Amino acid sequence: MTTTESKPAATDAKSTDVVEMAWDPITRIVGSLGIYANVNFKSKTVEECHSTSSIFRGYSIFMKGKDPRDAHFITSRICGICGDNHATCSVYAQNMAYGVAPPHLGEWIVNLGEAAEYMFDHNIFQENLVGVDYCERMVKETNPGVLELANRTEAPHAGDHGYRTIGDIMRSLNPLEGEFYREALHVSRYTREMFCLMEGRHVHPSTLYPGGVGTVATIQLFTDYLTRLMRYIEFMKKVLPLHDDLFDFFYEALPGYEHVGERRILLGCWGSLQDPAYCDFTYRNMESWGRKMFVTPGVVVDGKLVTNSLLDINLGLRILLGSSYYDDWADGAHEKFVDVDPLGNPIDVRHPWNQHTLPKPQKRDFSNAYSWTMSPRWFDGTDHLALDTGGGPIARLWSTALSGLVSTDYIQATGHSVKIQLPRTALKPATEYEWKIPRWSNALERNRARTYFQAYAAALALHFCEKAMAEVRAGRTDTWTPFKVPDEGISCGFTEAVRGVLSHHMVIRDGKIANYHPYPPTPWNGSVRDSYGTPGPYEDAVQNTPIFEENPPDRFKGIDIMRAVRSFDPCLPCGVHMYVGNGREKTHLHSPSIAVKPY
Repeated sequence: MTTTESKPAATDAKSTDVVEMAWDPITRIVGSLGIYANVNFKSKTVEECHSTSSIFRGYSIFMKGKDPRDAHFITSRICGICGDNHATCSVYAQNMAYGVAPPHLGEWIVNLGEAAEYMFDHNIFQENLVGVDYCERMVKETNPGVLELANRTEAPHAGDHGYRTIGDIMRSLNPLEGEFYREALHVSRYTREMFCLMEGRHVHPSTLYPGGVGTVATIQLFTDYLTRLMRYIEFMKKVLPLHDDLFDFFYEALPGYEHVGERRILLGCWGSLQDPAYCDFTYRNMESWGRKMFVTPGVVVDGKLVTNSLLDINLGLRILLGSSYYDDWADGAHEKFVDVDPLGNPIDVRHPWNQHTLPKPQKRDFSNAYSWTMSPRWFDGTDHLALDTGGGPIARLWSTALSGLVSTDYIQATGHSVKIQLPRTALKPATEYEWKIPRWSNALERNRARTYFQAYAAALALHFCEKAMAEVRAGRTDTWTPFKVPDEGISCGFTEAVRGVLSHHMVIRDGKIANYHPYPPTPWNGSVRDSYGTPGPYEDAVQNTPIFEENPPDRFKGIDIMRAVRSFDPCLPCGVHMYVGNGREKTHLHSPSIAVKPY
């Protein structure tokens, strides 16, 4: 067990080796993430970590009794960053409940909107938020020796991105002043315009409905989108080689950096971007149309694909409480909404369809309950796996690559990689890029995958534009299909929010919502220790992180810890506040305990 004893801050040779540190809050518009870690400055490692969320919102509570047709308008307000992802997922769940599928053109428009959201959000986070962790100012303050080496190191792809040295790349990322930083801000403007062309308003869509969209489809609409898209594709031909140079440099400059943010490969992807030629949104066909998604769903364990079936994924969902501020509903005293799915498969009491949200506010206690975040897990028949999304892209690309199902003129999943074909643009020739399955699931590879997925989304958007314009030219301009709300029903929607897995589960009774549970990526990545003692992904990744920062405890910024956490895309770096625990000494006392499986 661990006890904490307060001591005056000490800066001499007698200073404690293990210091309790906190970064709280780490915020990204909604929620309030805190990271509490014990850092051993003698061994240069993080010994323990807890992630916390101090905000409770309760959407699953006040959704009850609402008209199901309002679900996407309400749930888009869950988040001010990826509200459209929630709206889309809710619409998918409603389509299943109502037995409706949009006209093909309507689905291509939804895909174009979601592809634009990936391009917008990944760009602004990668370059203007997480990129600051790798900029000249930050590296100078935390690893001045690394900056000196960067200034002497020629960038291998300087001819593609225009920066002669790695140091020049770092300077271009300096906030507000850096050339590349400012260029990325401009890109975020026109990618948001792309989204608004398709779905009316960002980030809470005004033209997205069950059964399709209200967008008026014209050749001019798609041309306006396409002109912006081609500018973005040219930008990506600069961004991919730039980030490859930067991240490869960190491996070379700091041997062992592959362990920063590394955890066991436990990745979940729920798939995204439907193919209307196959997707009818029925539960009975969910396994087959799920495999036709342009991002293939999948669970990856230790680098191996366990399943790419949405049916398996749905049946394996479990919501554990563990160290969170809730009372348990699985006590036999609370109603079980769903016993079997539409195919007759038994549904567990801890499945989202059967969840009750019973908040129990209490004082934070790291030995008991310490967060409002529950512990979503995926049950493989033996273990409750603490899957992570890797910030979204690494899980999406890994699952898609292993399945080898996606094949368009611009994207080919090979079984071990994903090839991305970007056509000729105004100033750059046609180029092929290949994302290869990495050796690690760590901070640098999560960030690298984010860049490659931006190119992936852009290449798919080209495909969607071509399909949409073919529909218009053929005179098939309907974008919406009428529907009727049933008196009774159960349904689910699966997609990928920008930073990872997103599912909505709905139960309808008497034409109203009887139960509704949305599960975005942050509860998965930021989950707390569950009832089996398994830490959540943030906690696990930070606990495995070595410290390379050169600063002593009194000037410690925790850059390696922050790179590990931010690689999951959870927060706004500018919202981070940090204190150094007032020199509190951590005394470790060992007592017998029952061993628990780590996974």
